[in-house]
Amino acid sequence: MPKSTDVFVIGGGPAGLAAAIAARQCGFSVMVADGARPPIDKACGEGLMPDSLAALERLGIQLGVQDAFPFRGIRFLSSSASADTIFPIGHGLAVRRTVLHRLMIERAMQMGADLRWGTVTTGISREGVRLADDFVHARWIIGADGSNSRVRHWAGIANRFRPRLRYAFRRHYRIAPWTDRMEVYWGQRCQGYATGVSDNEVCVALASHDPSLRLEDGLCDLPSLNARLAGAEPVSTERGAITGNRQIRRVWRGNVALIGDASGTVDAITGQGLGLAFSQAIHLAEALESGRLERYQAAHQQIALRPLCMARLMLMLDGRPWLQRRTLRAFREHPKVFRRLLAFHIGALPPTRLVWDGLTLGWGLFTA
Repeated sequence: MPKSTDVFVIGGGPAGLAAAIAARQCGFSVMVADGARPPIDKACGEGLMPDSLAALERLGIQLGVQDAFPFRGIRFLSSSASADTIFPIGHGLAVRRTVLHRLMIERAMQMGADLRWGTVTTGISREGVRLADDFVHARWIIGADGSNSRVRHWAGIANRFRPRLRYAFRRHYRIAPWTDRMEVYWGQRCQGYATGVSDNEVCVALASHDPSLRLEDGLCDLPSLNARLAGAEPVSTERGAITGNRQIRRVWRGNVALIGDASGTVDAITGQGLGLAFSQAIHLAEALESGRLERYQAAHQQIALRPLCMARLMLMLDGRPWLQRRTLRAFREHPKVFRRLLAFHIGALPPTRLVWDGLTLGWGLFTA
């Protein structure tokens, strides 16, 4: 194993691989270490929004039709109403997490990153990274080791506050997708998400504040989604994860920077977790190139504002059936407002353009 590298990435999931690829694009030597071995799976909705795809393409990765399944917009459904709209530009793609991980590994290897699987990191210092039986000198250390990041702890970077977290579970079903929309189902106790990932497979996820509410019971709270899945064969094991809006006071200290869930998260309801990590990787590489990680801090805060805002807005509907009904009816009566909110969500519309839409939506909620 080489005894030194410019950039050492701890964590080989999508965020860590994105950081490695972006750093290699800037000419740095890069080593990635992860205690697991690929493919690394994780519970997530598996849908990539148009802006997430654009960031992924900047890393040199283009998903083909053999790897992913397109969706053209978003549909919200409650027990008594529904509303949908299409993306103002482009389309989204749903891709199995394991497939995305494989493609990112291939790209990182193509770029010349040194990937060390089954390699446990035991600590860090200003000089580099301690492994189980070795030490690697590194100019920069990147923590991409998830929401319970050890790197964050080792670097002395504290959380800003304790959020109210939610519990998410995911499973795949063998059934032909019934729509070209990513669907969000609102129930009294939970939300369900359904996205086609191939011609004969749909990814279904559920999120709630109840850690004991698993998919099977949660689907009973979402009768229309449950009816769609009647008789469909589960083709993957149920996986769980914790989700929520988690902000970190700072995302760097000294020569250490955090990326992905290690640097804070947005609730899964936004569908923007992976896209954020891809954008963070690009900005982090630029900061490494300039030698000024404070630039990454500023960029990180800026790109998180929009998804955090949208997560808070959407979670206002959580557990409020009356507000769900009024909101969906307002969206149906003012479809342009819904479409412009989606445009803002994917970064295709600045927030200043939403002032009148906000007034229109507010009036629609009042009169619905």
